[in-house]
Amino acid sequence: MAFLQASVYSNVLEMEVSINFLLPQTTHKKIGTETTGKSEDVPVLYLLHGMGGNHSVWARRTSIERYAAKYQLAVVMPSTDLGFYTDTTYDMNYWTFVAEELPMIVHELFPQITHKREQTFAAGLSMGGYGAMKLGLKKPNDFAAIASLSGALSFDSVEGLLATRKAAYWEGIFGPIGEIKGSKNDPLVMLEELVKSSQPKPRFFLACGTEDFLYPANQYVAKKMQAVLPAVTFEEGPGEHNWVFWDQWIQRALEWMFDENRAKTE
Repeated sequence: MAFLQASVYSNVLEMEVSINFLLPQTTHKKIGTETTGKSEDVPVLYLLHGMGGNHSVWARRTSIERYAAKYQLAVVMPSTDLGFYTDTTYDMNYWTFVAEELPMIVHELFPQITHKREQTFAAGLSMGGYGAMKLGLKKPNDFAAIASLSGALSFDSVEGLLATRKAAYWEGIFGPIGEIKGSKNDPLVMLEELVKSSQPKPRFFLACGTEDFLYPANQYVAKKMQAVLPAVTFEEGPGEHNWVFWDQWIQRALEWMFDENRAKTE
């Protein structure tokens, strides 16, 4: 695998942004793991960071390079600050950047990366789990499968939000804090809109540790999704809101994404 660090200009954000890439490369090593490259139609995973992270954190805290090599998978890891993958009230359009501009940048820089929906995936942790879920719910024509690990998927509790950041932060992102629930940025509202539409329905994978403070919210959202969508998997296991859990479960998420038998039946 090749590991590339890039600084690119975002016309949407009107600033330089950092993105890390993993790309399949043919290697013949005397010591270590051999890998196989591809020159066209390379499957791609958009892998999103959580609050406090950036473009580097997945590569630093997990062995994502080894995990992706098994599937000859390109991985795109952008930095989106604390923007919660949303077009914010303070005029920083992180959602438009991730959902619209980033794929265009990826295909411009790396023509070998696939344009096929069935080989395009998104995943993320915590805030990034919300971002990945948002991509699946609002861009179902572009993504075949979505994985959310310990996702921040519920805005039901204002007290819970305030325990994480001050009201000014949340209102800078979404608007009045008491109106986030039930708004266009609420995953359950996005879910309802997807169900009513004639658009294709991606597969969804949700995982959360049983000791994670977001565990009840993940259970709740998973049940809501399973009631109305044909292919929603929820898995749990011992773990907290940390990299020990995410390093383990990104492996499981990739296994699930590339399970061809599951993909054909769901």
